[in-house]
This record gives sequence, C-alpha cells and structure tokens, in this order.
Amino acid sequence: MENIKNNLFELNVDGEGIAVLTIDQKDNPTNLFSTDFIHAFLDVCRKVIADDSVKGMVVTSGRSMFMPGADLRELSGMGKDPEGQLKGMLEMHQAFREVEKGGKPIVAAINGTAMGGGLELCLLCHHRIVLDNPKIKLGFPESKVGLLPGGGGTVKAVYLMGIQNGLMYLLQGKEVRPQQALKDKLINELASSPEELMSKAKQWILDNPNPEQPWDNKRHKIPGGGFWSPSGVQTLIGAVGNVTKMTHGNYPAQRSILQVVHDGLQIPVDRAFEVEARHFVKLLGTKEAKNMIRTGFMGIQAAKKGKARPKDEPKYEIKKLGILGAGMMGAGIAYVSAKAGMDVVLKDISVENAERGKSYSKKLLDKAISKGRSTPEKAEALLSKIRTTDNPADLEGCDLVIEAVFEDPKLKDKVTKETEAVLSPDKVYASNTSTIPITLLAKSSERPENFIGIHFFSPVDKMPLVEIIVGEKSSPKAVAVAIDYTVAIRKVPIVVNDSRGFFTSRCFGTYVNEGMFLLDEGVPPAMIENIAKKKGLPVGPLAVHDEVTLTLTKHIIESDKEGLKREDTQRAFGIVMKMIEKGRTSKKDGAGFYDYPQGSKKKLWKGLSDLFPSDLNALDQETVAKRMLHRQALESFRCLDEGVLNSVTDGDIGSLLGWGFPIYAGGSLSYIDFVGIKEFVADCDEFTTKYGERWMVPDSLRALAEAGKSIHDFKVKQGQPA
Repeated sequence: MENIKNNLFELNVDGEGIAVLTIDQKDNPTNLFSTDFIHAFLDVCRKVIADDSVKGMVVTSGRSMFMPGADLRELSGMGKDPEGQLKGMLEMHQAFREVEKGGKPIVAAINGTAMGGGLELCLLCHHRIVLDNPKIKLGFPESKVGLLPGGGGTVKAVYLMGIQNGLMYLLQGKEVRPQQALKDKLINELASSPEELMSKAKQWILDNPNPEQPWDNKRHKIPGGGFWSPSGVQTLIGAVGNVTKMTHGNYPAQRSILQVVHDGLQIPVDRAFEVEARHFVKLLGTKEAKNMIRTGFMGIQAAKKGKARPKDEPKYEIKKLGILGAGMMGAGIAYVSAKAGMDVVLKDISVENAERGKSYSKKLLDKAISKGRSTPEKAEALLSKIRTTDNPADLEGCDLVIEAVFEDPKLKDKVTKETEAVLSPDKVYASNTSTIPITLLAKSSERPENFIGIHFFSPVDKMPLVEIIVGEKSSPKAVAVAIDYTVAIRKVPIVVNDSRGFFTSRCFGTYVNEGMFLLDEGVPPAMIENIAKKKGLPVGPLAVHDEVTLTLTKHIIESDKEGLKREDTQRAFGIVMKMIEKGRTSKKDGAGFYDYPQGSKKKLWKGLSDLFPSDLNALDQETVAKRMLHRQALESFRCLDEGVLNSVTDGDIGSLLGWGFPIYAGGSLSYIDFVGIKEFVADCDEFTTKYGERWMVPDSLRALAEAGKSIHDFKVKQGQPA
C-alpha cells in the first residue's frame, strides 16, 4: 500500500505491515471531525481493509491535541435540510460499521485531548490507548451546545461504561483525565510516553488480528447491568426525574439523550445508531442548539481570543501589574494575574489590609493542594509573585494599574492622582468600577486617553467575563492593553461604550428590580424565585439581590441623581429602604430577603409576608416569567440601540457569562428571537399599558418586528452613546 500525505493527514506503512495514520489538518487551527475529514478517513480505512499486506492501522495525531471535537462552523449551518442530513448521517454510520467489521484491527493512539467527534473517532477504533498526561481531556461535550454525540457515541458510551456512568458523561458533558477514563472503561490502556504509546498500539494489532467491538460481541455484558436489570431500570427512571428537575424542559438535547439510550438498549445496535442519527438531525434544527452553538461556543471562543482588539495596535505584555484596593475584588484580581505569571503589587491603605487580601490567594491555593490540583512548591511560587504595600511609590514600573477601591468617586479621584504621579505616562490605568461612568472618572486623570474600565465579576477566580468600558477619550491602545491583559488571564472580554451601569450592571439591575416589583404587587416570593429558576436563571432575583447586597443597591441609586427622577427607580429605592429599615441588608450579614441560619440552607424570610402581603391570584406564572426575562432583554436592546453595545453577540455573551441568562435562549438579545420578535413587542406594549413606561419599545425594535427581521439584522450605531 502506498503512503499518503495531504492537508488532512499522513499515512505511512512500516516494515511490519502496520499503517500509521497521523492526523494533521493543515487548514485548521486544530484537528476537527468534519465532513471532509470523515470522507477521507473512511477512504483510507477501505484501502487498509482491502490490502492483504497491511495488518492493521494506528490512528494518532500530529498536533498537541488529538481532536477536540466536531467543526461547529459546519454544524451551525446545518439543520435546514433534515432529510438530506439524515441520509448523510445514515450513510456515515453504515460506513463506520463496515470499518468496525472489516476484519482489520484499528487502534487509537490518543496523544492529546479527544472530545466529542474526536472521541467518537476513537470509539470507532477497536482499541484505545491514551498517553498518561493530566493535561489530556476526554469526554462528550455535545449536550453543552444543545446536541448529542451523533457519530455513535451516545450508543457506544453506555455499552462501554454502563448506563449510569454513560449517562453522566452524556447528559452533563463530563470531561475526565486519562486515569479516570481508564477507571470508567472509556479507554483500554494508558502509556507512559509517546514511544510506549506507539509500541503498545502496534503490538495490540499484532496480537489481535480478528478484532470485535463490544457491541458486536454477544458475550459482552454492559457494566452494572443492561436495560432490564434492576439497576438499569432504576437508573433510567431516576435519570428521567432528575433531568426533568434540572432542565425544566428547556434543553431538548438531554431528553433526546435519554430517549436514545432507552430505545437503543432494546434494539439491535445498527438500529440504535439510526435512532441516534434521527435525534441528532432533529436537534440540529432546534433553536436551542443554534443559540448554544452561535453564542455559547462560537461567540465565546472568538471573544476569548481577543476578537474585539484594535487590529493596528502592537501586542502589549503585562509583566508587572498594580492593584489598588485589596478587598474581595482586588484580592481576586491579584490571584488570577499572579496565576498567569505576572508580578503583582497589591496596595491598600495599610500593609495589614493588603496582606489580608493576599491571604485570599493562599486560601484558594490551599484548597487546590488539598484536592491534588497543585503542590506546595507551585503555591509558594505563585504567592511570591504578589507583593503587598501601602506605598504608592511601589507602583512605579507597572505596565498596567487596576483600581478596585470602594465605589466612591472622591476616593477614586484620590488614588488615581497619587498613582499617576509614579506611573509612566505611556502606561494604562484602569478602573474596576461597576456603575460609575468611565468618562467621569477619567476627569481625575492627566492622560484620559490611557484611562479605561476593566470591570470584573465576583468571585474573580470563578467568573469568566470581563467587561471593558471605553470612555469618551479612551484610545485604541488602552482598549488593546485591556484586551491583551484579559486574554492573558484567560478571561472572556467584551468591549462596551460608556454609560452609567455600562451593560451588565444596568441590565442585571432590571432583573433584581423586576423581582422586587413583583413582590410588591403581591406575587408570593417563593413563586418569583421558583419561576426564575424554572426558566433557567441560576438564582432567583431576591436571592441574588441578597448576594450583591441591598446596601450596594441603595448606594448605587443614591449616586445616580438623574435616575432617581424616574418612577421605577424611586419605587425600587422605596422597597430597598423598607428592607434596610428592618435590618435586612445582605446574605453577608445573614439577613436579607432570605434568612441564612448557620449550618443549614437559606430560607425566605417569614417577615416578607408582613411587608409585602401575598395575593395568590396576583399574576399567572407565564406573566411572572415574561416580566423577569423580557425586562432584561428589553434593556439589553436599549443598550444596543444607544450604542453602549457594539454587537448583538457582545450582549449575548455578557448576559450569559455576566449574570447567567439562560444559554438555551442564546443570551438576552437572542432571547427576543427565541420568543419571536413580534410577540415580544406585543408583550412589551401590553406591559407598558399595565405597568408603566419602563416597558416602552424603542422605535428601532418595532421597525425590526414590522419588517419580520431577526434581532441579528440590527445595525449598531457607530460611535459612542451620548
């Protein structure tokens, strides 16, 4: 058999008659499970099977990753021709089965991460050996983008790992390291080095000239028992209940996964693959999958790589970072920056306060060590990068300074001036303010062109989003520096224009406020919280208000003199003050809309019924849900219309990662399309009549609805908002 070399892979046959296929897709940033690759791979398999001089084939990768998944760019355009798509899927499965039953052993020598379609390629092989490297991940993430494994993985996972374990991988998109994959029987062997990996793969081919897949072996027993075993029946019944409870019917992929597993275990495996293919094609056409692929994967991946960065600005490296304020935010920023390899100067009004902020990093590192994710040596190296001080002079030589002091313009003015006195004129100064306009804060600076907003979310070490706010005089260089820094600490940046509350705080505030308004109108608090969670929001508006604290809301409202003139702001302020006057301020203080008894779960405060008497007939569930979700979407559109947002995608990403807007809807702006733009406008018009002017629809949104267009057809105004 002749050797092959093309832009997808290289095939070489050694002296023992073993073919080695090394995947190296030259035209892609990584190896992808695409239509072109599948066709080319199957063509090679047919040649290997037909050639008597070839004993078998090893499949490996020429990249650091084996194959991290399918080409979602390709999948995002599918779903428009379900019949043609299904025909292609069934033909693919038939070809896969010919390879599996072709009589030639094929071994996956997995030398890097194999996820989704990449892992399904490995399951097509008769034997799987993985390099024992903790950086390698294996799993099926399809459910996270609204799909299921469509290349045989949904069926095969259960045959290999059992019903319970297989469902955990499939439903949750579970990702594991090689050691765990071996324990779970997802793979067959580990290798300690690349040389051993290849040696073991070739030896297995020589030792197993007549391979058989487990699903073709009548003697194979599904781990833990098959469909009709007591554990099988119990697991599936429990899974249906748990999935219903967790997803509330918002995620079709989880239902389809259960259906494929349920049906597939009771019919011949070839029919099971057909059932899988039909469900996969059906899911491709759902708006949930399209939203989750577009925003949840493609949008976030592009943002994570710094797509919004000004193209002509040179790359900016931050070696030394200054942080002003060692509170919760400053401490978190110090940790993620030191973890990224930066030298950090953490300044507060006293060294004692700064050390307290540094201790936050130590707590996180101690936890990581206890879980085997770090070592004392690595922890000490990271902590040594954080220098504490109370002296502004120690900020000299910083490449970037981030201010994270209390939300007080006078205090921010003071620290800006004392820091600029020692900061080089060409360096960038950023504020972590969550609501105060950057243009206003930049008035304290002698170089406003180098002044920008970098808004983190708490806790910084866990929250992936960073909102970069461009002030009236912020330069492209300042934007580039902020994005380069955000990418370096492995966060996801969105760039927005200046406005009070920017995008995230402004829109998140409408969720909190609408929850309070519903409570004030007699909707039972438990109903408000449960409906929010049923619709996919991670936390109800009352609980999340306790998290951010009612005192912060009071402070923000009081600092916005213009906002206080609005009826809805006055009303929100009145409700907040009612609570504060009763000593109900926050979760941190143990008393808000909820009680927080030590050692037990939080419970809604019984006193709410006295302050806000409930009326079970106040509103129906659908109206309550719409008021919470529609209100966020409407405010998001206003940000788009006013030029605060630069794109629909930025708004969607910000809402998903900033405050947990439901991903099945694609984000707070795509939600308008998810509902139906005409229906959305009609709902808001009705709510304007019933509940006031905060529900008024902008003319531009009404025009989109009348033209029958999508929210993604909206053209953002150029320039910054007034």
